[in-house]
Amino acid sequence: MRSLLAIIFLLGVSSAFKYYPNHQPLSAELEYYINHEIKTTWTAGKNFQAHGMTTSGLKRMCGVIEEPNGFKLPYKDFEEVNEGDLPEEFDSRTQWPNCSSITTIRDQGNCGSCWAFGAVEAISDRICIHSNGMNQPSISAENLLTCCWTCGMGCNGGYPQSAWSWWKRDGLVTGGAYGTNKGCQPYAIKPCEHHVNGTRQPCSGDEHTPKCTKECESSYSKSYKDDMWYGSSAYSVGPEVSQIQKEIMTNGPVEGSFTVYADFPSYKSGVYQHESGAALGGHAIRVLGWGTEEGTPYWLVANSWNYDWGNKGYFKILRGKDECGIESGIAAGMPK
Repeated sequence: MRSLLAIIFLLGVSSAFKYYPNHQPLSAELEYYINHEIKTTWTAGKNFQAHGMTTSGLKRMCGVIEEPNGFKLPYKDFEEVNEGDLPEEFDSRTQWPNCSSITTIRDQGNCGSCWAFGAVEAISDRICIHSNGMNQPSISAENLLTCCWTCGMGCNGGYPQSAWSWWKRDGLVTGGAYGTNKGCQPYAIKPCEHHVNGTRQPCSGDEHTPKCTKECESSYSKSYKDDMWYGSSAYSVGPEVSQIQKEIMTNGPVEGSFTVYADFPSYKSGVYQHESGAALGGHAIRVLGWGTEEGTPYWLVANSWNYDWGNKGYFKILRGKDECGIESGIAAGMPK
């Protein structure tokens, strides 16, 4: 009897653990495994040129690092969330079509600045949403990346929670993409061709964090001080799916973070879930909504690896299972 119980126990334990083969990032073997050897909810493809991106380069772009002092924004919870009131699908792009920032995919370049991009993208969205489209600034990733001394190590990684706290306490100026001359401080790091063949320069080496300068471009009409935008609050959202959904549909996109594994950089379509390879690092993104695809619930997410990565810069990730920690690292805030 004991041996039978032991066998049942071992079978239960083994079924609780999923097998992850150790394919290398961007490899043909990994792509074949995802598309042909297993039955999963997503497809893999070529997002990066093998000669233009290495494993160390991918790790460099995963710029979320652990807060050494354990800093955590206070939790904000909706007291009662009636799940029956939550729509089966929600997309911030269609909910607030007059806010152009929501449909913008940025490019962090060869810098571990995702923690800053996820924050300023969602902040830009929320300023537009809560002004009913009257204010549509593109909040500067450059300013946050270079000047937030409590946010981490710039291009070597940072803390999403601290980014929102900085916006509330110290404020952020505006700034568009590299070479646009839009806003006070446009992004200074040039996009590189870490994806498929294209017109941008090849990725080579690591970018250094630019120097913090508290002044605007000479061609910009406002002063640094006059261009500052502030938050009225900064907070975490609990990992419960309904809390995250209520937050997004009420206040706009949020910043999330999750663990990137070796298979994620090859995502092309479908609902991503980890199937192969080791962890590469933490990555911050912007969560826009949710839905269900062929019976699989997902979060709709915008990445900051340009439009030619994934599904035109977007991806879907499994919802409700805290896949890769996606539901455990949500940060947000409200504009002044």
